[in-house]
Amino acid sequence: MGSPLAGAVASPPVPDATSSGWPTLLRRLEFVAYQAAAGAAFTLLALGVVTWLPALAAMGRALQWWRVDGDSRCFANTFASFGGYWRALWLHGLLSTAAAAALVANTPHLLGRSESWTFPLLAAQVGIAAAFVIHHVALAAVAGRDPDGGVRSWSAGALSLGFGSPARGTALLGAVVSAALLSLVVPLGPLLLGPSVPVLFALSFADPRRHTP
Repeated sequence: MGSPLAGAVASPPVPDATSSGWPTLLRRLEFVAYQAAAGAAFTLLALGVVTWLPALAAMGRALQWWRVDGDSRCFANTFASFGGYWRALWLHGLLSTAAAAALVANTPHLLGRSESWTFPLLAAQVGIAAAFVIHHVALAAVAGRDPDGGVRSWSAGALSLGFGSPARGTALLGAVVSAALLSLVVPLGPLLLGPSVPVLFALSFADPRRHTP
């Protein structure tokens, strides 16, 4: 005669892995981890200050390899691609760094003044800063898709991608702002995901398959 406690101490049923949410959760964590790895490589390369634009393009190349070929070595591939983009973009990066520094330096000066002309100038500066961000995110995506294109080709492609459609340009700017804000909940999130998420969005927008009916 069996013990009446046998059913109480029996092992609980093992959940079926195929029916649980674990595979989906792991895929989502993996998806975020690859972007964070690319962002970490960008952050390290950008410590050279004027190196941030070539680093952004190299990160775009690594993310494009991941998107198209499934190559998950985003961190290593960003470093591997940096040399070629540095040779092509060092002057562009230097000029862009100087422009960004001028925008940042002008902001406290304008905020500290009360003249009537201050607000229009401040609004214009905000618009220039937004266009600056959109252009360089788009440039990183275009360069990442076409590493052999050259600066002129990348710049033309970035203008088309970032400003050819108002909705697309707004979406890219929204991706930058959203990535910076939403990643605050993750340790070092703005450094790891802040740059990679907008570039990944830009790569998606630049994909010809997106526009194929």
